[in-house]
Formats: sequence, C-alpha cells, structure tokens
Amino acid sequence: MSQTVVAPRTKAKPKTERPKLYKVILLNDDFTPRGFVVQVLKAVFRMNESMAYRVMMTAHRKGACVIAVYTRDVAETKAKEATELGKSKGYPLYFTTEPEE
Repeated sequence: MSQTVVAPRTKAKPKTERPKLYKVILLNDDFTPRGFVVQVLKAVFRMNESMAYRVMMTAHRKGACVIAVYTRDVAETKAKEATELGKSKGYPLYFTTEPEE
C-alpha cells in the first residue's frame, strides 16, 4: 500500500510596499510678485489665504519652502502645474520635487 502525503496549499501573500513620498518645494526668486505666488498656492495646492501667505513668506525669507508631500506622480504634476502658471505670466516662479528622507 502506498501512502499519500497531503500538504496544505498555501498562498504567498505579496507584501505591498508604501509608495515613496516626494516633497514639493517652492524656490524663491526676486521677480515674481508675492500676490501672484499666493494665488498659485491657493489654486494648485488648495491652501487658504493665510496659509499661502505664510508659505510664500517662508520661501521669501529662507530661499525655499516645502509646500506639501505627495506620491511621486502627484508631486511632479503639481510642481509642473504651478511652475507653468508662473511661466504663462512671464515670471520665473519655480517649484521642484525631491524624495522625502
């Protein structure tokens, strides 16, 4: 008589890794009007007036300011959209992204 060994079937569960996050950074320049920067922050990043003003002033004083943290695609899209708004008006307004540590 032969013996059959029955082994339970196990399914390997893939471990899902959280996506890496990226910071959106506003870089200061001496030419873009402060009011316009506030408008862009409100439009693209959905900030209220006082928050947008504080972020703009931080970038003005320190040279740069982290605006928000998103997944890579969202961060790059928002940075590009905000930079394009500045370019469309002829301003050197610039937003960039970098990985969060």
